[in-house]
Amino acid sequence: MSQFPSAKALIPFVSVENMMRLVHHVGVETMLVELTDAIEADFRRWDVFDKTPRIASHSRDGVIELMPTSDGEIYGFKYVNGHPKNMAAGFQTVTAFGLLAQVSTGYPVLLTEMTLLTALRTAATSAMAARHLAPKKVRVMAMIGNGAQAEFQALAMKAVVGIEEVRLYDIDPQATAKAAANLADSGLIVTACGTAHEAIRGAGIITTCTADKQFATILTDNMVGAGVHINAIGGDCPGKTELHKDILARADTFVEYPPQTRVEGEIQQMDPDYPVTELWRVVRGEAEGRRDQRQITLFDSVGFAVEDFSALRYVREKLKGTDFYQEIDIIADPDDPRDLFGMLRRAKV
Repeated sequence: MSQFPSAKALIPFVSVENMMRLVHHVGVETMLVELTDAIEADFRRWDVFDKTPRIASHSRDGVIELMPTSDGEIYGFKYVNGHPKNMAAGFQTVTAFGLLAQVSTGYPVLLTEMTLLTALRTAATSAMAARHLAPKKVRVMAMIGNGAQAEFQALAMKAVVGIEEVRLYDIDPQATAKAAANLADSGLIVTACGTAHEAIRGAGIITTCTADKQFATILTDNMVGAGVHINAIGGDCPGKTELHKDILARADTFVEYPPQTRVEGEIQQMDPDYPVTELWRVVRGEAEGRRDQRQITLFDSVGFAVEDFSALRYVREKLKGTDFYQEIDIIADPDDPRDLFGMLRRAKV
């Protein structure tokens, strides 16, 4: 019997280095467009997925979460953390990895980094929502919070929605300077702003993405005029919000999965019967999105497992015919399934 791994034991693994190679091979904006379409395609078949709120382990330092789902053929999950204090110590606020497995056997078929991929899929999801909810022919967006997600959000709105200008604001001017420098050759008009009020001036899309794990008011009611679309993507756990509740009282709010969003999203501030529309219903044409030019639409996005599933499946397809992965031996798969100990014994040197 062989002491070497069988083909079934070898799982494609995408490292951070190879994910970056893959992104540059495809092209950042092309990948954002393709991810947007992949996520939208899975929203159109929303009913086939297992759905559950993410499984969260909260501590005083942050949160560690598992986000699982399955379409009956493929199972996927993402491990992700959120530790706002990490940045001060030189660590990422959010890190992640993900896995796909074959439902019929339980064997993994892909293991990959998802810190980069989460940033890409989050931006793609925002762009998908804006494609259905934002004012037509919108050309200016405001990006409030200029951390690790900001550039991805701006490029997704450019590639998918067609924005031409991004107005940046962060309480940390160095973050704004970083984002402005990274977007300097993007083809966007980039304006660094000194206040949130200045940033949202003339913007048809307002995206908020801040990291503080607390109830915060990034936008107040008097700042938000008629006819805008808001992507609120910073709130993603209990006790963390970005918008004053009076904005929600004026807006039509769209969410991914209500049982999760009512606990983690902006709508945790509202009564349990506060009306929301599930975004998949708009995507499928079963519910109305933007109905007029004065309507305020809000995508209260906390991130949902189906979006990660879409991104993982997209990467698996993109790997075909490339060398942007390595095979790793992570499944014990003896020649005789009953003889696991024998495999161990024969490996003794």
